[in-house]
Amino acid sequence: MTKIIIAPDKFKGSLTGLQFCDAIEKGIRKHVPDIEIEKLPLADGGDGTVEVLQYYLDGEMISLKVNDPLGRKVKASYLYSKAKKTAFIEMAEASGIRLLSNEEANPLKTSTYGTGELIKDALDKGVEHIILGIGGSATNDAGMGMARALGYRFFSKDKKELSGVGKDLQEIETIDISGAHPQIKDVKFEVACDVDNPLYGPNGAAYVYSPQKGASSKMVMELDNGLIIFNEVVKSQFHLDLQNIKGAGAAGGLGAGCILFLGANLSSGIELIKNEAGFDQKIKGADWIITGEGKLDSQTFSGKVIRGVLDSLEDQKLALFCALVDLSETEREKLKVDYISETSGYAKDLQDSMQNAGKYLEMAAESFGEILKVKG
Repeated sequence: MTKIIIAPDKFKGSLTGLQFCDAIEKGIRKHVPDIEIEKLPLADGGDGTVEVLQYYLDGEMISLKVNDPLGRKVKASYLYSKAKKTAFIEMAEASGIRLLSNEEANPLKTSTYGTGELIKDALDKGVEHIILGIGGSATNDAGMGMARALGYRFFSKDKKELSGVGKDLQEIETIDISGAHPQIKDVKFEVACDVDNPLYGPNGAAYVYSPQKGASSKMVMELDNGLIIFNEVVKSQFHLDLQNIKGAGAAGGLGAGCILFLGANLSSGIELIKNEAGFDQKIKGADWIITGEGKLDSQTFSGKVIRGVLDSLEDQKLALFCALVDLSETEREKLKVDYISETSGYAKDLQDSMQNAGKYLEMAAESFGEILKVKG
């Protein structure tokens, strides 16, 4: 019997990964009802990752009041699996740019403290594994705020304790680790990180990302200088050069902070999710893998879900279902893809395509099902 794995990302703004799976299955079964189908929705560590992990971890959402990037109380949630002693935390829940108005955005004043509060809550529940998604940050504090919530303390030359916001990077002289949460050393921390920016410099956290977080050109220079000073303190005190680690500049230097304060590994988001899903093992023996996302373009193949599926392929055939395909013929020919379907071709316009994405995906899957039936 033909075996098919359905392993998509979401159609952003239209369908979740699970809805994609259901629509594809419904369409195919109209022509080949007895086919073997397994649903393995995927994500890359960004939007939609919580729902996908909930599918595999059978967890619950924990909500609590924490500090937002400016220290105001906000309700934030994370996924917790008691059975697997695992938590998935999105830093954007507590420290994301979406929590601030354009006028409030200022990475000299923002902090990751709330993210640390979410981590502390999970540690207090006895988790043994924490996956941290660090996209969409409003911060450039190298994770100092997060660390403060976990018991670390930071001091300036005149022994003044620092609050851990972006501007404090320039004042840091010593880091006190004596009060760090005792469970940190016993937990496996994995950070979903799909950028390889260094901590500072022209390609570092401040220059590349802080302008999107409200930084003026003057602020960018201050923040970059602060990250240099932070790294010098770390080198002196811990004999660790964070600048040499790819991804240290992610999320305003939170990548570096996770390495230093949590002992974390920085990994590709899609690879982390594939690991939780047991993806590579489950696709063995499959005839077809079906994947897709809203838009297929050249960016799709740098760290996203379809790239992750391609990396796991052995001898399975691959089918892509996307709302919009924006690739040249040359780019299409380079792909190891046996079937591509553009579902927007069924719609009268973009709005129709987004509003009825499930219906058109099902129709596209019907056409694919006819091919499977003929091939037997």
